[in-house]
Amino acid sequence: MEPEVAELKQKIEDTLCPFGFEVYPFQSCHLQQLTDPVDQCVAYHLGRVRENLPELKIEVIADYEVHPNRRPKILAQTAAHVAGAAYYYQRKDVEADPWGTQHIAGVCIHPKYGGWFAIRGVVLLPGIEVPHLPPTKPLDCVPKRADRITLLEGFNFHWRDWTYRDAVTPQERYSEEQKAYFSTPPAQRLAFLGLAQPSKDTSSPSPELPFTFRPKKPQNASRARGWVSPSVSPPTSPGP
Repeated sequence: MEPEVAELKQKIEDTLCPFGFEVYPFQSCHLQQLTDPVDQCVAYHLGRVRENLPELKIEVIADYEVHPNRRPKILAQTAAHVAGAAYYYQRKDVEADPWGTQHIAGVCIHPKYGGWFAIRGVVLLPGIEVPHLPPTKPLDCVPKRADRITLLEGFNFHWRDWTYRDAVTPQERYSEEQKAYFSTPPAQRLAFLGLAQPSKDTSSPSPELPFTFRPKKPQNASRARGWVSPSVSPPTSPGP
């Protein structure tokens, strides 16, 4: 890795890694109002990168940001694949796939965490040019055709049961509190954490897990609040 890149990567890691983020550099040419507590937490910590590196021109784009036409500002899974962070498995990765005319969405799998992680954003450094920075290939941790079929079918058709996330044996899974939170429709999440009154709209599907299961509130609400509070270090993978 180029010394300049290594130095910048270390500075950004010093800011983000203590709070559960991972950092992967890549060239941008390789990539063609907040109400959610996790989004607020992510915005806070990503914003600290800009604060801690005032001498640099920095653009931070979170995974939830969209253009006025609602198209995402970044293709998060593509960015993760290009950066070598996680392999983006798509239909084209299955030879002679069995799905006919069905739409099959792709999914990223991390070599350490399987599907138990989230891609939270990118940090762009427009003034930094490293033309010889080589692209990093992600680890193909689901190399067999049959396993890729199982993964993509699990992600597309059986996402409610969480099992597609175990495409590889993960070092860590979400806690039961995290699973309960992300299973809650977005309009109900503040109430779930004890931070607001329940919304009358209980049928809004979750963008991370689009179903309307309303789990019981955890017995220890303060603990549930802790991992989404900007003042508290979240766990390794605070995400959907």
